[in-house]
Amino acid sequence: MSAPVPVPRTAVPLGITDPVEKARAELKAALAAIEEKGNLPRRAGRAVDKRVAQLRDFSRTEPVLTAVAVVGVAVGIGVAVWGAVRLYVR
Repeated sequence: MSAPVPVPRTAVPLGITDPVEKARAELKAALAAIEEKGNLPRRAGRAVDKRVAQLRDFSRTEPVLTAVAVVGVAVGIGVAVWGAVRLYVR
């Protein structure tokens, strides 16, 4: 006997013969898909977590380039702040 295959929240399990149960399962899957697609904070959080993991891997493999990038970003922010203050003072 094989183990049951897990079904994602947004899918309808196979083998449902009762029309009422099938309609409920389809509605539940549709609502889960809408929630998954419309939950922008959760999707943004997942994207940020994925990008952070990529950057951590990059920093482990390329520490010199990471340091150069950090210094470059810091210089860019410094120049932007300096320019904004200079424009404000004039």
